[in-house]
Amino acid sequence: MPATGPSRAVLRRRRIGAAALLAVVGGGVWAAAAQFEPPEVLRTERCTATVGSDSYDLTPVQAQNAALIAGVAVVRGLPARAASIAIATAVQESRLENIDYGDEAGPDSRGLFQQRPSQGWGTEAQVMDPLYAAGAFYDALVRIPGYETLPITDAAQRVQRSAYPTAYADHEPEGRAFASALTGQSPAALTCVLRKASAPGDPAAVAAAAERIFGPLGGVADGNALVVPATEPGGWTTASWAVASADALSITEVSFAGQVWTRASGEWSPSPTDAENLTITVAGDPAS
Repeated sequence: MPATGPSRAVLRRRRIGAAALLAVVGGGVWAAAAQFEPPEVLRTERCTATVGSDSYDLTPVQAQNAALIAGVAVVRGLPARAASIAIATAVQESRLENIDYGDEAGPDSRGLFQQRPSQGWGTEAQVMDPLYAAGAFYDALVRIPGYETLPITDAAQRVQRSAYPTAYADHEPEGRAFASALTGQSPAALTCVLRKASAPGDPAAVAAAAERIFGPLGGVADGNALVVPATEPGGWTTASWAVASADALSITEVSFAGQVWTRASGEWSPSPTDAENLTITVAGDPAS
């Protein structure tokens, strides 16, 4: 005689009960997940240049260096193409980081562009200064006839004389995108996703850092904000620099030309702004 088991009705009730239990448990897990906010430390920090349908990411440190390189080009009256060449070169040479070491091919190479004091680029202290290094790169670039129409990798190689002459081509797309965003050719094209500021900012420190690149800006501190006279299109260069420098300078908001970038969102969004000023706001002292 075959062994007897639960009836079909009993099995059906068991299945219904199990499904109900799963629905309750699953709903509780979903509700808990919906209320869970990842810890601030898990937020991935990045700066993104979006031009057309293309987007490229850098770390905040890399983006700040790229913004300096682009700013020097603008101050010198050079075309965005010059900044594209310089940024692509620095990505290849140093990953856009101000490194204090070289490699076997250039053991005394230093800085953003791996410039060699032994090859006449300046002293070690000079080439480790990003502002000096960018200026030295452009000094060499503008001596190349027709550099504006050369492929980026060819122009870069004529300046650098690298042992890997075609390597710069790998970084042409991001060089163009970041140059376009950081020189103001593409307004509001640079965004940065950052964690909360870990220290209060100082409008005077923001002004000093900006003016070291751009020269006197005529900015005025207003509480936690630096208000700088600026109009389009040039104001976008300084505005983009401020976003790229937000991590280092505890900047929480950049407002210009009907757009505002906030550290909380990491994005630009439409907002009523002063048409004749760029406003850079820094974090306040949480203890005050």
